[in-house]
Amino acid sequence: MKKFPWKTYAAWILLAEAVGGLAGWLTREGTKLYTESIVQPPLSPPAIVFPIVWAVLYALMGVSAARIWMAPPSGDRRLGLRLFAGQLAFNFFWSIIFFDLQWFGFALVWLVALWALIAAMVLVFYRVELLAARLQLPYLVWVAFAGYLNAGVWLLN
Repeated sequence: MKKFPWKTYAAWILLAEAVGGLAGWLTREGTKLYTESIVQPPLSPPAIVFPIVWAVLYALMGVSAARIWMAPPSGDRRLGLRLFAGQLAFNFFWSIIFFDLQWFGFALVWLVALWALIAAMVLVFYRVELLAARLQLPYLVWVAFAGYLNAGVWLLN
């Protein structure tokens, strides 16, 4: 019977959640100001939705990265993990650009780059491990929706 590699999953989930948690903590004042004073576009969810959705998405990121980490070594595996790290960094800095700096136009450009990194990661993950790629599809969709919200905020403010 093969042992479940829970430590590997836990480490990757913890990494992803820590990056998200740090971004949330660093932007807490900007987020508060955003919810109180920024005109938001139609379909904007209530503020409570965001931390719940992001917690789930970061957990899925961690599970996917763990699955790629445990895959047999290959060029695609290495590239997938690099794309994972790159998109996680872009994700982290988007929060600062959007909430703290309130550079909404630049944040939208940054978000398009983030979406492209996620899409590339999904494609590379697909070549390594199908489930790891599929687990990233909600993230890809959510970031597309965030793009709509970001564009709306930029246009309305």
